Amino acid sequence: MTTHPSPTVLPSLPVFDTEFASRLNWLRAGVLGANDGIVSIAAMVVGVAAATPSVPAIAIAGAAGLVAGALSMASGEYVSVSSQRDAERSRAGDDVPHLTSAWHAAGASLVSFVVGGLVPLLVVLTTPAPARVPATFAAVVVALALTGDVSARLGGSAPGPAVRRNVLGGGLAMAVTYGVGLLVGIAV
Repeated sequence: MTTHPSPTVLPSLPVFDTEFASRLNWLRAGVLGANDGIVSIAAMVVGVAAATPSVPAIAIAGAAGLVAGALSMASGEYVSVSSQRDAERSRAGDDVPHLTSAWHAAGASLVSFVVGGLVPLLVVLTTPAPARVPATFAAVVVALALTGDVSARLGGSAPGPAVRRNVLGGGLAMAVTYGVGLLVGIAV
């Protein structure tokens, strides 16, 4: 005797709000861009400041890093979101309303990288040499705590772990590049 499974009634699934998802993706790109700008530029300028007290050298490295990082983040975000759009379109057809905009995500990432990166760059360039690195560390800790808190709240999770991860990761990056800068400065 063969038994046939009885049909199962599945609960109705919530309708996926693609417009909300698009806005959330834009915010995610912005927070990630700001965080990356803060850490990348802080690590770069702290490393250069450890090697040399030359403000022009620090400014050139910081400015080049700011432009390169912002363009890299925007390009990566554009490629990532474009791939996501392609997958959404192939899964749901061409008439999917409110697909995530790759250009919006790329723009958010670029602008937020620059804004985030300006924090350590401006601090390191406007602080006298003896306090340059400690002041940059302090400003970066505050900025990373803020981006960690915002990202956690946007994701609906507790801010504490996100803040700790951000601050520890950024602090480690600055400590390592500071050490490299000291070694290079001694060798030159």
